[in-house]
Amino acid sequence: MFILTAKVPKKRLLAGAITTLCCCLAVILALALTLGQRAVTTMAEVSGIRDNDDRVAYLTGLGWQVSSQPISTEELLIPETFDESYTSYLALQTEQGFDLTQYCGKRVKRYVYQVTNHPSGEQGVQAALLIYRNRVVGGQVQSASGSFVHGLSMPQSSPALQSGTPSASPALPSASPAPASGQPASPTA
Repeated sequence: MFILTAKVPKKRLLAGAITTLCCCLAVILALALTLGQRAVTTMAEVSGIRDNDDRVAYLTGLGWQVSSQPISTEELLIPETFDESYTSYLALQTEQGFDLTQYCGKRVKRYVYQVTNHPSGEQGVQAALLIYRNRVVGGQVQSASGSFVHGLSMPQSSPALQSGTPSASPALPSASPAPASGQPASPTA
């Protein structure tokens, strides 16, 4: 058996301890920032939504129980400029962390799913996702009767009890499919 003895000056030992401590703090800070960014982007634009299973998993991750297949799929053209009729819809999207102004003039796909577990108990509730190049760029949950429209997050109480956004806002939820002529979709149904 060999025994190795070394004489290390206290200054070097202290410098090594400080260096090790700084490296540990840097790793912890990097992890905290990464996890913090993930928490912020959970609702905002999410990429990697390639197929129906990904869309259903995204909605399920937000707490919704939805139909296994979309009840409608359509291509929409985001207008080049938004008029007043889009104000409340854009505000709803912005509250969720989505910025539709980045997609002006772009064609997006809208997938609508039947929601079966809305807290209001109302039947015919639908969740709509706007997808651009495998990325969720917008969405909302709305009642078929027109009594409410709200963001994709599961509400804490019934929207009928909240002063939520009325679904009378025409915007994209009721926009017609993008016309072949390249003109923007009409904001009214």
